[in-house]
Amino acid sequence: MTRQISPALLQRDRSALVVIDMQERLMPVIAEGEAVTRAAGVLIEASRQLEVPVVVTEQYPKGLGPTVDAIAGRLPNDATVVEKMTFSAARNHDFASRLDGFPAAGRDHLVVCGVESHVCVMQTAADLDAQGYTVHIVADACGSRAPASKDAALTRFGAMGVSCVTTEMALFEWLEVAGTPEFKAVSRLVK
Repeated sequence: MTRQISPALLQRDRSALVVIDMQERLMPVIAEGEAVTRAAGVLIEASRQLEVPVVVTEQYPKGLGPTVDAIAGRLPNDATVVEKMTFSAARNHDFASRLDGFPAAGRDHLVVCGVESHVCVMQTAADLDAQGYTVHIVADACGSRAPASKDAALTRFGAMGVSCVTTEMALFEWLEVAGTPEFKAVSRLVK
């Protein structure tokens, strides 16, 4: 009997990580911004170790500054950083071009984190879902200025059928098994 892998679970060879607008002038005003940054950093480090591609966006960096050092300093060398003015990254040509090769490479699961949950993350997730990607929002690695805005976004994601996961859920689904060198390295990130 052939065992099926649940399509609801993340698989690293089908995933890419999308980090939305974690920038110098935004993160200090995000509720629990340090915890959001820490969780996103763990996702990025795990992505590096597990060879999951990373795409980062910056909303109007001239005004909001670059990606915070705690995130930028952990990015793999092949990570793409896309500047945008659209709230939905999916409506940005450079972002869409970067994602173009993912479906052909079998990467149809997008793991999304960043800020603000109710604006850029929400609009990006909705558009990516409409384009046929399976979108997974990492709830503890997303934030908004007001906690009520994040809560509303999480409720709306559920109503849209977009999966919400935590950082640890994503990591252990990517890993699949314990006892490997990858497991040892990645599990240290959450201890």
